[in-house]
Amino acid sequence: MRKIVLTLFIGLLLLGCSSKNDMETKGTMHMNHKMFQSVDEKQALLVQEGKDKRYCTRCGMDLVKFYKTSHTADAEKETKKYQYCSIHCLAEHLGEGITLKNPKVVDVNSLELISIADAFYVVGSKKRGTMSKISKYAFSNIKDAKIFQAQYGGEIMDFNKALEKAKEDFIR
Repeated sequence: MRKIVLTLFIGLLLLGCSSKNDMETKGTMHMNHKMFQSVDEKQALLVQEGKDKRYCTRCGMDLVKFYKTSHTADAEKETKKYQYCSIHCLAEHLGEGITLKNPKVVDVNSLELISIADAFYVVGSKKRGTMSKISKYAFSNIKDAKIFQAQYGGEIMDFNKALEKAKEDFIR
């Protein structure tokens, strides 16, 4: 009887170790998967200053991790610069009545900051959004926006319409 119990115990122990290994492997694979929004740290232009420059001024999310949906703006009456992980966080800040100047967004292809006035947003693509179920990615020209749209879907619109879509997140 003792041998049977000992054999069962060792068998269960080995089975448990095997399952743990599978979980660790799966976890490692998942952690190494790079999100579409992410870039290498060297590619990200961070405009804020201080120890928290890498984090969204509103929600604290990592700006490098969510760089391709990043927006920036300057405070109207001071020299402070804000950087947001998404148009969602920008909309939230604007909703509090703050006045901002020189708003920019990251162009998905070049990774450079461009004026929101020049941006073509693809809204509602198959690519995951940031801070919203509805994705919003910006491009510096209509050609790039149409190529992205053809591959991932979504609707092309200007900043004002994309901002209105972002504001819908707060109605629910």
